[in-house]
Amino acid sequence: MSTYVHQQCTQSLPILYADDAIVLVNKPSGLLSVPGRDPANYDSVYSRLLARFGEMHVVHRLDMDTSGVMVLARHKDALRHLSRQFQERTTRKQYLAWVDGPMAQDQSSVNLPLRCDWPNRPKQMVDMIQGKPSLTEYEVLHYDAVKQASLVRLTPITGRSHQLRVHMAALGNPILGCRFYADAQAQAKAARLQLHAEYLRILHPDSNLSLSQRVEADFVSREYQKDCFATLAKTSW
Repeated sequence: MSTYVHQQCTQSLPILYADDAIVLVNKPSGLLSVPGRDPANYDSVYSRLLARFGEMHVVHRLDMDTSGVMVLARHKDALRHLSRQFQERTTRKQYLAWVDGPMAQDQSSVNLPLRCDWPNRPKQMVDMIQGKPSLTEYEVLHYDAVKQASLVRLTPITGRSHQLRVHMAALGNPILGCRFYADAQAQAKAARLQLHAEYLRILHPDSNLSLSQRVEADFVSREYQKDCFATLAKTSW
């Protein structure tokens, strides 16, 4: 059993939407998605919602350092319905991130297979032989010449662990504040990981109708939020 104890997250867990089948939340950076092995790491999205709503089921996860939209199921039928959507990649997920330096292309994709870096887990690594297919699309929204960083929208087509972090680092543009894959310069540019799950679209388990939720990133200034929303409206479906 792990003896590592995470620093307690003191931030609240905003409820974005809730009904008898699902709950959508805005997970703060620093809060686990599910309880850790050590009892001291019990505090999480799951445990907080379990205490509030009773029965609760985890559909997908966000890294502890990542903030943004998560959906959880309130009963097993909803869990099966949502899990199938994630497995079949019919959901739509988009993230915002500040990455180090200018990007070589304004819009492109990263197609590099990933696997666990077992001696250094939980880190992941690119492996052209044994890695699982992993695809990320990206679009540059703004370049900040002062801090020499690019604001990008990331669309993961697959959902591998640490996929966005590894793919950006592989391009030579690690996500700012990333304690796993950024060099000292990029890590020092931000106090927290600059990665936010901005948008999630699912089909509601009961009605099968499209349901989407967008939440602004707290590390994106208001002057850029309008542009973020405008480009999101064009790319979300």
